[in-house]
Amino acid sequence: MKRLSYKTRTVVPSESDRTWYVVDAENKTLGRISSEIAKVLQGKNKPSYTPNIDNGDHVIIVNAEKVALTGNKLTQKVYIRHTGYPGGQRFMTPKEALVKKPTFILENAITHMLPRTRMGRVMAKKLHIYVGAEHPHAAQNPKALNI
Repeated sequence: MKRLSYKTRTVVPSESDRTWYVVDAENKTLGRISSEIAKVLQGKNKPSYTPNIDNGDHVIIVNAEKVALTGNKLTQKVYIRHTGYPGGQRFMTPKEALVKKPTFILENAITHMLPRTRMGRVMAKKLHIYVGAEHPHAAQNPKALNI
């Protein structure tokens, strides 16, 4: 009787093809859109997903300022940071963040869903967020990603 042997093929980063996707965030719920984009950045949407290799795709997000937050999160949710100095704790609500830096809300949500490692920082560099409907990546021929 002949034994069958199957080899699991591991994708090398040079072999992985990077696709560019464009996502319109207008009226999309923050958490739902963030989790789907985090999967694409990690490469979990591909059958060739390997946990220790970065084979994710680039994602362009347009209309970042029009993302939807459900309930009272726009005024009650709080982002906390610290300056590093005594008494330097700073607070910011999403409403204030939309005025100051509209891309912060999406960037913060997506990057906190990625691994907190060197590879996670590389994955985060493939995320491109823009205010408004225009982006400078037309040469990459991005495909529309429906979420």
